[in-house]
Amino acid sequence: MENGYLTLETGEVFEGVLIGAEKDSLGEVVFNTSMTGYQEIITDPSYAGQIITFCYPIIGSYGINAIDDESITPALSGVVIGDLCETPSHYQSINKFSEKLKQANVPGIAGVDTRLLVKTIRSRGTVKGFLSKEKKASFQTTETAFWVDKVSTKKTQFFKNQGPHVVLIDFGHKKSILNALLEENCAVTIVPYNTSFEKIKALNPDGVLLSNGPGDPMELKQWFPEIKKVTQKFPTLGICLGHQLIALAYGAKTEKLAYGHRGGNHPVKELNTGKVKITAQNHGFVVVDESIDENVFNITYRNVNDKSIEGLEHQNYPIKTVQFHPEAHPGPSDTEYILKDFVKHLASVGETVYAAK
Repeated sequence: MENGYLTLETGEVFEGVLIGAEKDSLGEVVFNTSMTGYQEIITDPSYAGQIITFCYPIIGSYGINAIDDESITPALSGVVIGDLCETPSHYQSINKFSEKLKQANVPGIAGVDTRLLVKTIRSRGTVKGFLSKEKKASFQTTETAFWVDKVSTKKTQFFKNQGPHVVLIDFGHKKSILNALLEENCAVTIVPYNTSFEKIKALNPDGVLLSNGPGDPMELKQWFPEIKKVTQKFPTLGICLGHQLIALAYGAKTEKLAYGHRGGNHPVKELNTGKVKITAQNHGFVVVDESIDENVFNITYRNVNDKSIEGLEHQNYPIKTVQFHPEAHPGPSDTEYILKDFVKHLASVGETVYAAK
């Protein structure tokens, strides 16, 4: 293994040993506080274009298995870890973490003081970083790519089942969202992010789910009118980026957090019961509190730590949104009832709600 360096755009340099693909990489440096689930994290399309720093000190101890990938091709730009375990121990393990990175053409760096790096990100705000075998005094930060277009499906896919038909609008969905719907006996049609309302209507779904995905939700501005039409015709659930897009489609605003919410241990309060759920999250943007029209949406969940909006419910249409991941792979299953309730109500709600409009 040869030495490598992560250089931040703010000037700090972190030294380690290079792992994974042998190539330079530029990306937004973020951190994830999860203690397990590194395989799901590096294959989550929402990390497209980002360099992930793992807070947990040892990565790779239970290897890589054949079932937990959240996408076929990882879209992240790089990985930063403390200790790398090259002798995994788990009965399902088929590969080492470093080999997985190499096969996915993702560069990484191990042996880094990740505590210091995370403290730096928290004080600086999320910054761009350059991963290379050489120290860089400075580097050019290019314009951010439109990552949703890179990770969304290019063609419609259908999964047959006996229950309600759900159209999953793919902004970079995790496989576990699809699996959660299939486990609830839903028939699922996955469509590209830029599918028109008319095409979705022609599929005759019982409900629509807007998925998670990478990047700034405002990059999808031209599709807001289509999203609004969809939500006014079909019962809708928005998850993560999907939550932000529905809020924006109804005139709200979003803003970027200093360093995002990423991990499987984020406390969220359900406002109508006062109960706190521990949730899995992965996002850098939030819906701005003051931009929500209180005559249109009720706020259903709030983050316990920073009080940011974590969920919305429309007052007239069957539209619900959550900023966190109810399917929670990896993470706690406190909020899996949200997906179950969505599916349960599809058959009974249907178009009867809209007939009275």
